[in-house]
Amino acid sequence: MESGGRPSLGQFILLGTSSVVTAFLFSVYRQKAQVAQELKGAKRIHLGEDLKSILSEAPGKCVPYAVIEGAVRSVKETLNSQFVENCKGVIQRLTLQEHKMVWNRTTHLWNDCSKIIHQRTNTVPFDLVPHEDGVDVAVRVLKPLDSVDLGLETVYEKFHPSIQSFTDVIGHYISGERPKGIQETEEVLKVGATLTGVGELVLDNNSVRLQPPKQGMQYYLSSQDFESLLQRQESSVRLWKVLTLVFGFATCATLFFILRKQYLQWQERLRLKQMEKEFREHEAQLLSQAKPEDRESLKSTCVVCLSNFKSCVFLECGHVCSCTECYCALPEPKRCPICRQEIARVIPLYNS
Repeated sequence: MESGGRPSLGQFILLGTSSVVTAFLFSVYRQKAQVAQELKGAKRIHLGEDLKSILSEAPGKCVPYAVIEGAVRSVKETLNSQFVENCKGVIQRLTLQEHKMVWNRTTHLWNDCSKIIHQRTNTVPFDLVPHEDGVDVAVRVLKPLDSVDLGLETVYEKFHPSIQSFTDVIGHYISGERPKGIQETEEVLKVGATLTGVGELVLDNNSVRLQPPKQGMQYYLSSQDFESLLQRQESSVRLWKVLTLVFGFATCATLFFILRKQYLQWQERLRLKQMEKEFREHEAQLLSQAKPEDRESLKSTCVVCLSNFKSCVFLECGHVCSCTECYCALPEPKRCPICRQEIARVIPLYNS
C-alpha cells in the first residue's frame, strides 16, 4: 500500500490480470459445458434399414443433431498412400513440419519450436455404411473438413535431420535459431474404418446426408465411439471448471487482501485523528491551567513526551513537533507524529 492509503499500481495490475484470466476461463468453461450438453442431447440413430423411415417421420425430414456410427466406404475412386502400399482412404493429409531450437533471451535457455511449413489435404466423396452385410443403406458425408474432430490415422512419419556445417552452427548460435530438421507425416482416413458422425441428418430425394449442424453446434467425425467422445468432452469441462474455480478464488483472495489493507489503514487513520484530537484537548487544558509565564514553554515541548523541548524539523512535511530522543524511539519506518508522512530526513533545531 502507498502511504496515502490507496492500492498500489502493482496490486491494481495483479487484481486486473487475475480478473481478466478468470473471465476468460469462465467463458471457455461455459462454451465447453454447452458443447458437452449439446453432445449429450444428440439423438442416437442406428444405421439400419429403418433409417429412412425414421427420417421421413421427423419434422422436415431432418434430425438437427444426430449421432450415427458406421464404416467408411468410398463412393467412386479412393486415395492411395504415397508411402504405404495397399493403404487406401478417402481423406489424405500430407504435412511438412519444421522443428528448431530458439534462444529465449529472458530465460537464457534453448526452447523447442515447431511450425507447419506445408500441408495439403485431399478428399474424395464417401459414405458411412453398416458393418453388417446385406443392409442396403448409406449416409453420404458432406464437408468432412469442417468437423472439429476428424478421425485420421497416421500411417507414415519420418524425421529428416538438418545437416549443418561448422559455419552454419556458428551462424545459428549468433542468430538464436538452430534448425533440427523436417518432420514428414501422412494421415489417412482409411476405407473400412469405423467413424462416429455427429451432425445434421437429412433425408433428401431418397438419399441420406450427414452435414454440419446449424445453430453453431459442433460437427464431429471421430474414430472414437460416442461414449468415449462424450467422456472426453466432459473431462475437458471438468478441467476448465477447476481452472476457473482456482483463478476465481485467487481473484477473490486478492480483492479481500486489498480491501482488508484499506480497512486497516482507515482504522489507523481514525485512531491517529482521535489521538491528535485528544492531544490538542490535553494541550489546550494545560495551557488554560498554566501560569502566563509557563505557557510559552508548554508550546515548545515535544508532542510525544511533553517534557523535552522540540529539537527536530521533519522533512519533507516540515513539522517541528518532537525532541531528538522521541524521534530516535519512533518505530521503522519513521513517520511524523502529526501528519503520518514518512520522514525522509531530519534537521536539528537549535533554540537560542
